[in-house]
Formats: sequence, C-alpha cells, structure tokens
Amino acid sequence: MSSKSIPYLLAAPGFILLIVFLVLPLVSIIWPTFFDGSLTFASYITFFQDSYNVSIFMRTLRISLVVTFFCALLGVPVAYYIARADKKFRSLMMALVLFPLLTNSVVRSFAWINILGQKGVINNLLLNTGIITAPIPLLYSEFAITIGSIYLFLPLMVITLVGIIENIDTEIMEAAETLGANRLTAFLKVILPLSVPGIIVGSILVFTGTLTAYTTPQLLGGNKNMMLSTFLYQNAMTLGNWTNASVIALIMIVTTLIVMKIFNLIAAIIDKRGEEQHA
Repeated sequence: MSSKSIPYLLAAPGFILLIVFLVLPLVSIIWPTFFDGSLTFASYITFFQDSYNVSIFMRTLRISLVVTFFCALLGVPVAYYIARADKKFRSLMMALVLFPLLTNSVVRSFAWINILGQKGVINNLLLNTGIITAPIPLLYSEFAITIGSIYLFLPLMVITLVGIIENIDTEIMEAAETLGANRLTAFLKVILPLSVPGIIVGSILVFTGTLTAYTTPQLLGGNKNMMLSTFLYQNAMTLGNWTNASVIALIMIVTTLIVMKIFNLIAAIIDKRGEEQHA
C-alpha cells in the first residue's frame, strides 16, 4: 500500500456515511419530482405558476438577504473590536457573543415574543411614554422574523470574522495612520478589504441558516408570514404532500448554491480590483 493512498482510505468511511445518510435520501426524495413515467418538470413549473408559492419564495429570499446584510454590517465592527481587545477580555467577549447559540431556539423565540408582543416590553415602553396610543403590531411580521434571525445568526458572522481579523497585522493599520489616514479611513481602506474572505464565509453561513431556519419563522412570523422552511413542514407533516415538500427542498438547495456562487464571484471581483490597484 503506497503512502499516497492512505489519505483516501482514511476519508473513505466519511464519504460512505455521507453517501448513505445524505446523498441517497436526498436522491430518493427528489427523484419522484422529476420522473413520473418520464422526465418532467411539471412540479416545478406548477410551483412557480402559483402566486402564493412565489410570494413565499420571494419573502424567504428577501429576509435571508436582509439578515445577511445586517449581520455583516454589525459583525465587522464587533469582530474588529474583539480581535483588537486585550486577551484577558477577549474570551469573555467571545462567550457573550456565543451565548445566543447556547440557548434553545424555542427559548430565544419566546423571549422575542415577550419583547415584541402587543403587551411586550417595546409596546409597554412606548405606551407609557405616550409616544403611541395603541400597540404596534411588531410580532408575527417580517420585521419580527428579521430581528430574531439577526439575533440568532450574528454570532456566526462575528466568530468567522474574529479569526480573520486576528491574523491581520496591526502594523498595517499603524502604517495607514502614519501616512495620514484617520482610524475610520484606515479601517475602511485597509481592514475591511482584508476581511472580505471572512465576510463572504460568514455571509454564506448566515444566508444558509436564515433560509433553512424553522423555529424562528414559525414562532415569530406565524402562518401569515410563511417562509420556505415552514411551508415545507406544512406540506410534509400537515398536508402529507411529500412531492410538493420535495420540490420546496430542492428549490432551497438550488437557491443556496446559486447565492453561494454569487458571493464567491463578488469576492473574486473584489480581490481582482485589489490586485489591480496594487499593480
């Protein structure tokens, strides 16, 4: 046995497990949506011809992109602050960032119900201060899903970026300031471009998580603001329409892959422009 074949042998059990427990079940579920005696795309055409289905798809895509944008917007400065903090405080701050991930998703969602409900913290505060005269319908809305999803997935963005920013030499920032740039300009011109790989990876994680999340959309959005994940569950477990559920599942997979490709293209364009500027 040659030494070159050892890595493949070590990886073989993992590949077998993936094929048996991931690939084959997916194929068995998706196969009937394409073959009904012959090759057909009727299930997918029918899905996108229904305006209700399209509205759910667009809502899911919109919320996922908005959550990704705000997680990147909030995550970059937070990650930079943690990465540049004193080591004795860095562990504490990372623990605080990770705290939402250590809490059960149902508990997190019910906490937001208490905050956003008609008799929740926000409405009570606004009513008591006289800013509003009637409760604002914050709960069971796209806004509630967005806020809950940002709270849930922001730690993923921060964790990804902290590792990237820690590896950026602090002397680069100091050199930019020496050349006359203020801290904000140096951050935007130096740290942010070097953080793009982490932003792309974090964005993919956040987008995928938001697109496939079930508990948060179900508890904070309700049936009036259904997303693809809750729509899939409804078709599979309530209506027993496994074919339609399989169609939704494949649409979610393809959408995720397309968005991942777009993010990678954006990263490649940014890298190319950076190289051209340096040249």
